Amino acid sequence: MDRADIVHDAFMTRLASGDFPDGAAPEGPLSNAEALAIFEAQCLSRNLDRRSRKMQAAGEGFYTIGSSGHEGMAAVASALRPDDMAFLHYRDGGFQTRRSAQVGVDATRDMLLSFATSTDDPISGGRHKVLGSRAMNIPPQTSTIASHLPKAVGAAYSVGMCQRHTPVQQSIPDDGLVMCSFGDASSNHSTAQGAINTACWTSYQSVPLPLLFVCEDNGIGISTRTPQGWVHANFAQKPGLKYFHANGLDLFETYRVAAEAAAYVRTRKKPAFLHLSLVRLYGHAGSDMQQSYLPKTVFESWEGDDPLLHSARLLIASGAATADEIAAIYTRTEDDCARVAAEVITRPRLQNAAQVMDSIVPPKRDLPATNGPSTDARSAVFGSDLKQMTQPQPMSKLLNWALTDLMLAHGDIAMMGEDIGAKGGVYGVTQKLSARFGRDRMIDTLLDEQSILGLAIGMAHNGFTPMPEIQFLAYLHNAEDQIRGEAATLSFFSNGQFTNPMVVRIAGLGYQKGFGGHFHNDNSLAVLRDIPGVVVAVPSRGDDAVKMLRECVRLAREEQRVVVFVEPIALYPMRDLNEKDDKGWMQTYPAVDETIALGRVGVTGDGPVAIVTYGNGHYLSQQAAADLADKGIATRIIDLRWISPLPEIDLIAALAGAERVLVVDECRKSGNVGEGVVTLLTEQTDLPVKLLAADESFIATGPAYAATMPSKDSIVTAVLNG
Repeated sequence: MDRADIVHDAFMTRLASGDFPDGAAPEGPLSNAEALAIFEAQCLSRNLDRRSRKMQAAGEGFYTIGSSGHEGMAAVASALRPDDMAFLHYRDGGFQTRRSAQVGVDATRDMLLSFATSTDDPISGGRHKVLGSRAMNIPPQTSTIASHLPKAVGAAYSVGMCQRHTPVQQSIPDDGLVMCSFGDASSNHSTAQGAINTACWTSYQSVPLPLLFVCEDNGIGISTRTPQGWVHANFAQKPGLKYFHANGLDLFETYRVAAEAAAYVRTRKKPAFLHLSLVRLYGHAGSDMQQSYLPKTVFESWEGDDPLLHSARLLIASGAATADEIAAIYTRTEDDCARVAAEVITRPRLQNAAQVMDSIVPPKRDLPATNGPSTDARSAVFGSDLKQMTQPQPMSKLLNWALTDLMLAHGDIAMMGEDIGAKGGVYGVTQKLSARFGRDRMIDTLLDEQSILGLAIGMAHNGFTPMPEIQFLAYLHNAEDQIRGEAATLSFFSNGQFTNPMVVRIAGLGYQKGFGGHFHNDNSLAVLRDIPGVVVAVPSRGDDAVKMLRECVRLAREEQRVVVFVEPIALYPMRDLNEKDDKGWMQTYPAVDETIALGRVGVTGDGPVAIVTYGNGHYLSQQAAADLADKGIATRIIDLRWISPLPEIDLIAALAGAERVLVVDECRKSGNVGEGVVTLLTEQTDLPVKLLAADESFIATGPAYAATMPSKDSIVTAVLNG
């Protein structure tokens, strides 16, 4: 017999006989009317769980991680305001059912549509069983392992930012707070530890951060038990973090303590940690056979502490309801779930790839037109730099000016990263920006890439256009799930209703002389090209970098895209091309209205030998073209610029009249750009195609810094050998 049915039968039997678990008497400010509303949300959440299991057994439902045992979260919802943004743990059905009633949403139908993966599901359009709602200010989450905590920190930080700067569209009120819930097992994840540490670090410096962490402690993570007292020992004494604890089985105590915690966060603008003691019913999910790893006495003891029985006891003791009235509420929600489930399983589901993929790219939004920064504003900010703009400059200087103009034009832009403020970045790209725009728009973060990207994602949730910087490409791997699992999936799982547009700047790629090994020189873009919907740009010339960065910001602000702008470190200071002091790789600053649109390639020459490349490969190919010209071989060099999605239309057009193609990829052969280009050209052209890519190796320090990657000489040799 399904444990859900066993728990159901036990509830009805024990309610009728008055056999309740022991517990404290009802105490606190919770009114009888609100207590009944919480209980109804708890009953609905419980019966939705049961119905999801029955739907799956019948082949009409597809996901059964439930919230049974965690119904106390309905009381947390009552203690908060409906406009407080909430990032929910996947066991928070009780929170969603209570907030649904607060804002007038039909939770029964909406959640059952989600279980049935119907296209009518109002949050994901049938793509996943997720909790979330635009009307309830609950961005959707998937089966998170604490990956949502960093962005909750960012969203809370943005509340204070809104009082100093104007976002594109504010989603959290000035007196609002952000709630983020997670399990006791997830609290051990490095992402959770980093996010909570960031919150403490921020609070310790008296920076406003209205954030309520809620740890739902049921004592087990799938099959691994949490040591008794571990959560309290780990979080009760964190500097800058106020600790609260409540018995999550007691709706009166949970409401009282949650209200106290929320009041502390809202009035003090400081983070708090609400630790709820709960139980887990039915196992981890529908497919989890908990009897294979737990003694029966353990999960039967949890079932004996059923929160609904505790709630029934408290309601009767407070005079809010009789046992018969409680049974009627429970039975009504059960009947409603059965009735609505029979209808929603007839609703349409996704049928093809186009429907599934429809929300990967966010919808565009209408923004007021901007003519860019005024002449007076530019004069005041740039000062003496204006005189240098007519002179050729290296890429790093041009990017600095581009960032200045963009931040002048758009007050919703904020940058965040390690050493970007006072120091001006490791390579000086962000020099003077902190003095020009203030430390709250040029945020020097702690050393944690997950928190940097989380800060950006959270600020984007509240209408800002973040431009986080990852100091080196290899450091992205410490936090890549913040892009893959959080930023890039938000539009997909919300059917385009929630977005977190941003431009992630990353200094990267190889060819740095004598500076670090594989952490400071990293020639792989594979992890970025693997993420659906993300735009990846790699400039090679300083003027192109400026124009492309402007387009990246437009894509983020107007089209709500997640964009990654990879800046080749070795080309930051590059001045010369073929001869010393020829200054062949420096350019003047483009006019403020010049851009390079997504998908537009750059072409130099019209020879029959086409070299398709990007980044450092473009620079080296230009050097190789000069040598090849001396040998009577005419080339055309095609700079891809846009790495994902590949600029297929422009690239094919640029190859018109070519006789053969050499693809030069500075990244390693496996999984990187070259493979995609070769596949495209093989499928869509009849041209002979050859790939010259980096060896399958990390990069060394010292004289061999470039030994594993393409060079001018290897490009020449590859062309000569046909």
